[in-house]
Amino acid sequence: MQLGDSRTGKLAANIAGFGRALRRAGVRTDSARIALAQEAALLVGVDSKPDLGAAMEAVMVSREQDRLVFRELFDVYFRNPEVANKLLSQLLPSAEGKAEPSKRRPRVREALQPQKAYGQQAAPKKEDQKLEFDAAMTASDLQRLKHADFSALSASEYHLVERLARDVALPLPQVRSRRLQPGARGHRMHWPGLMRRAARTGGEILQLRRLQRQRQPLPLLVLVDVSGSMERYARLLLAFLHAATRNANGHRAQRDVFAFGTHLTDLTPAFRLADTDAMLAAASALIDDFAGGTRLGESLATLRQQHARRLVGRRTLVLVISDGLDTGEPAALDAELAWLRRRCRRLLWLNPLLRFDGYSPLARGAAVLHRHAHGMLAVHNITRLEELAGSLAALMKN
Repeated sequence: MQLGDSRTGKLAANIAGFGRALRRAGVRTDSARIALAQEAALLVGVDSKPDLGAAMEAVMVSREQDRLVFRELFDVYFRNPEVANKLLSQLLPSAEGKAEPSKRRPRVREALQPQKAYGQQAAPKKEDQKLEFDAAMTASDLQRLKHADFSALSASEYHLVERLARDVALPLPQVRSRRLQPGARGHRMHWPGLMRRAARTGGEILQLRRLQRQRQPLPLLVLVDVSGSMERYARLLLAFLHAATRNANGHRAQRDVFAFGTHLTDLTPAFRLADTDAMLAAASALIDDFAGGTRLGESLATLRQQHARRLVGRRTLVLVISDGLDTGEPAALDAELAWLRRRCRRLLWLNPLLRFDGYSPLARGAAVLHRHAHGMLAVHNITRLEELAGSLAALMKN
């Protein structure tokens, strides 16, 4: 059996082109999966488009969040027999129940844009073949991107917003430490400095030098949810925290970072790397339960048993970045959160689901987390990240 049209054999090349379009849409598809899709097409045939789509979806998609993108892109890509002119299908009447071009997902719209080689000039198009291209990467849309939800961004917009997030400052609240430093105020005299200055003035004491307590940023402990529902937020927030907490007002802040899904993963060694891209690569190699389930209670139990010394006295600021959709036992989560609250200065919940108006933590895990947290903040777009420092300062005063 020949794969594709009996005269030209085009379907194999079309499936390969479809695989490239999936990659542009952010779906993890490699050459092996494209080859499997071609074999699936041989087995099920091309008589039924739903059967062909289901067979290709089974071998090309491995993440639940990519299924809707695959189905919408498959429907648009194979609607027009002339796949080389697939963009013109946007001008054709859409079947009942199909998504209109303006309602397509940003990842699908971007994947359907024509790809040009470097230096290639765009061919002139006829009047009836005009296409409206996405101008999301222009400077005039930066303000819109600052208010756009991270989960609604296209692939190229996501990379741009990730770069913008690295420039957002997050000055951590500061407290007085036990260490002393020379200053104008203080209850203790700085005798060595006082004697040195007196020696320069013939023994006359012209200024009293005192010792005052240093101010340093609070120790930071971050728990990042890397489950499937948090996938679009985890990478971007890790990049943001790495760049924003590298130095706090000239001080190197103590920061411990953990990822949790089905178990706890220590990302602190990766966060010691100076380059953010290198940190993300190291974190990806360390996390082996990415896009899985969420068991915060079991992860906190591991934190208590193996990493309790990371909590410095009762001064540590703990940030839990999660949507609260926990699949573990609420009783275990309640006990572990009660222990964590007793050992830290503030326990703050950064929740992307606050992007929805009227959100209420009704899920079992979310209700437990909300009961123990000192505050809940939104982190679903760049604007919220820019407001995070002020919100942290306000909560620390309470």
